[in-house]
Amino acid sequence: MVKSVAAPQAKGKSAEDKIFGANNRAVALSEKLGADKVINGTVGSMLDEDGNLIMLDVVQKAYKALTPKEIVAYAPIQGYPDYLEAAIDQCFGESRPEGYIRACATSGGSGVLHHVIHNYSEWGDEVLTSDWHWGAYGSMCNDNGRKLREFELLTPDGHFNMESFKANVSDMVAKQYNTVIIMNSPANNPTGYGLSDSEWDEVLAFLKDVVKGKDKNIIFVSDVAYLDYSGEKHECRKFFKKFGNMPDNVLIVVAYTCSKGFTMYGQRMGAMICVTPNKDIADEFVAINQYTSRATWSNSNSAAMKVMANICKDPAKVAELDAERAKYFHLIQERADLFMKEADECGLKYLRYISGFFITIPMEGSQKVCDELEKENIFLVPLGKGIRLAVCSVSKKKIHGLAAKIKSTLDAVGAKQ
Repeated sequence: MVKSVAAPQAKGKSAEDKIFGANNRAVALSEKLGADKVINGTVGSMLDEDGNLIMLDVVQKAYKALTPKEIVAYAPIQGYPDYLEAAIDQCFGESRPEGYIRACATSGGSGVLHHVIHNYSEWGDEVLTSDWHWGAYGSMCNDNGRKLREFELLTPDGHFNMESFKANVSDMVAKQYNTVIIMNSPANNPTGYGLSDSEWDEVLAFLKDVVKGKDKNIIFVSDVAYLDYSGEKHECRKFFKKFGNMPDNVLIVVAYTCSKGFTMYGQRMGAMICVTPNKDIADEFVAINQYTSRATWSNSNSAAMKVMANICKDPAKVAELDAERAKYFHLIQERADLFMKEADECGLKYLRYISGFFITIPMEGSQKVCDELEKENIFLVPLGKGIRLAVCSVSKKKIHGLAAKIKSTLDAVGAKQ
């Protein structure tokens, strides 16, 4: 028997991450053989056409301009006021919804999800998200004594599965005081899918109706991690307007992160932003979540907040930021379009992709396919029902021919789509 001194709720926990595991193997092989000999489609960070990790120029300049105080000072627990206002503005843009809007600094978008699960669901509750989702959602729920429940994201013809969503929400509302829902749209990880305007309208109308006249609450988390690479700046944000004028018992929380839009992945900087018609709920939001920040990581990264806030104070720098984001959005779209074109040509099926960092190839036997691909120096991420390809990090040169290689490997091992 293995000796353990962990508390009962902690026994047996481990964190073997398939994404980082595959990435580590790809990086080690690249160092041995040369980067040109390896295709690394695992990591959710933007790489340029030469395989270099991208840090936006405007962000690099802002980092170099920081004063020592801005780098090392303790920040307020809630976050610097100028950072919080900048986060709200960068998130919503021209589509700021009506209502009381408040923000708290968090450790990346992950910090938002942790706080919502911790403060708005009860021990033993279920938390709802789509069947295609970032794997850490489940770990966050399990580590907080909750269970992750899944609805089917897509219908067979590639549209939002409203019936599955409604059935799961209705069942949870009947059983729980609070129902926490995490919706990763636009640019869903791992599919690249995003809800249409009409789908957003139907989702929000249903949420209002399902708790109408009941002593029950919906906490709807809009995870927009890939927002800045999901479309034209103003167009891709229009759905935020729909978050205004919700009833008191439907709280909207937006999970905003600087990881992608400001290419500050490792700085772990984000913000949780609430939208509510009720001032008391907004005030409570700040009080309980900054308390949990203090009890979890204390205060947030001062330098990262100042970099972001300093950029956003200068219209010229914001224009530079927007231009750089647009450049890389178009690059990622070109890579995705090339992969989908070649996949269509060779008969490889993929889930409906609209925008974002990833494309998913649905199949049974994904692990076996990935293991075989690694023998050809191709590293992808095996999921429960498919394989994830990070088009954000694979050059067009390496994308060319990749779909055919995946298809031939899939056929060779007898995997089914």
